[in-house]
Amino acid sequence: MTNTGINNGQLRSIVERIEHVQAEIEDLKSGEKEIYLESKSAGFDPKIIREIIRLRKKDPNELSEHEQLVQLYLEALGPLPLFEHAAE
Repeated sequence: MTNTGINNGQLRSIVERIEHVQAEIEDLKSGEKEIYLESKSAGFDPKIIREIIRLRKKDPNELSEHEQLVQLYLEALGPLPLFEHAAE
């Protein structure tokens, strides 16, 4: 310990561990990106896969409630509009 009252060894260890975890996170993010690119090249829509992953993280009760509310709102709005430019 120095005269500043800081344990240099402990501080260095903490900083280095955080840096190591951050490097691992970057590697994992890179791996995730590669998997999404692979899914796209296999003909899947990465946006839909991201949505599925987000939904799978939800509590089953919360997900069920969400789906029921979406269905209720859609029914309240009536038939979805057909856009002219979509048919072109």
